[in-house]
Amino acid sequence: MSEREPIGVIGVGWVGLVTAAGFAELGHEVYARDILSEKIDALRRGEVPIHEPGLEELVAKNRDRLHFTTDMADVISNAQLLFCCVDTPPTYSGDADLSSVERVVEELGDSTDHALVMKSTVPVGTGRAIQRRRADVGYVACPEFLKEGAAVQDFMKPDRVVVGAGPESADFADRVENLYAQLGAPIVRTDVASAEMIKLASNAFLATKISFINEIANVSEELGADVEEVARGMGLDERIGPHFLRAGIGYGGSCFPKDVSALKQLAGNSGYHFQLLSSVIEVNELQKRRTIGKLQKHLGSLVDREIALLGLAFKPHTDDIREATALVLAHRLMGEGAAVRIYDPVALNNAGDMLAGATTCKSAEEALEGADAAVLVTEWPEFRELDWAGTVKDLMRNPLVVDGRNFLDDEALRAAGFTYEGIGRPAASAVEA
Repeated sequence: MSEREPIGVIGVGWVGLVTAAGFAELGHEVYARDILSEKIDALRRGEVPIHEPGLEELVAKNRDRLHFTTDMADVISNAQLLFCCVDTPPTYSGDADLSSVERVVEELGDSTDHALVMKSTVPVGTGRAIQRRRADVGYVACPEFLKEGAAVQDFMKPDRVVVGAGPESADFADRVENLYAQLGAPIVRTDVASAEMIKLASNAFLATKISFINEIANVSEELGADVEEVARGMGLDERIGPHFLRAGIGYGGSCFPKDVSALKQLAGNSGYHFQLLSSVIEVNELQKRRTIGKLQKHLGSLVDREIALLGLAFKPHTDDIREATALVLAHRLMGEGAAVRIYDPVALNNAGDMLAGATTCKSAEEALEGADAAVLVTEWPEFRELDWAGTVKDLMRNPLVVDGRNFLDDEALRAAGFTYEGIGRPAASAVEA
């Protein structure tokens, strides 16, 4: 089989579009299908509806090899390897909603020479269940490990590629391996259930590191230690490493909250209580709310206080606001009686009515004008470049900054007359507001 065989991609969301564009860049003809006709129409016009660095350029560069369609038959007739990239959101019970995956399986029809390559994050056991129902279709688990804001680079230079398959789908798994071989990444060949667990366990472990360093940050505040120095010293230990040791106001996004909860739920369904993940989730939720206490420490009651939130997206270089900390803060602040103004460079258009009651602004300066406090929620580079000592200080009613990502220059802000509160740094004394 040629290394440049055609590829099918089902679901052209964030993962699906990056996957489609990435394989096109590697020289494959890609047939990408989505049920939303407006999305497909936009992509055919060259419009990329997702903010992801480098993605728009990659799609434009490979337009001749990218074929966007709403018709499943177009994909099935042109490709045998069908990468399933549909959404699997959590249900009210905490389980993954697999209805979109089930719909894809049904749409395979009478196919007997295709393989479903599962990129969607699914519970352990999903592949086994699909194989029992459709023994005539190959099945390969190939979870994605893309980071929002760096997804194109992660596709082209992955840490590893996981390929899970049983003996009956070994030939299809070999073909999936061949697709990724030119990237030079380690390939983990394993069974389907282990491949499914690798994805959930990876995200759960990273979330655990974040919650752990946030707990250390909270203790450091009480004891006068600086979590930035603590994390630097910890990260030099090769057994620990420096990654995901940045203290802040909690993780968000489409992956960590969903996958941690899914693994906890999956363990519970099997009769095992995953106590550690219960604590990880609890710490993350409490961390988002500690900001309120920092503001009250300096301002007292928040009734009628003007609070500027800098950043809405759950992380910089993306417009994703799923499980975003800013949403929690905005509604908690409004619940305390504060007036909230919020600015984000790219994500505000995705908020819809989720920010009802808050004022969305066209610039950071507009959000900061007359503010009693500024809370840095998302570490967009432009926030560091603001003229804090001049323009910002003149705009604000009260020069109080809560740096939720330890992103700003605390020494420069204090020297300019700001009251600065970071995360896990020696606490500033309360001042009269």
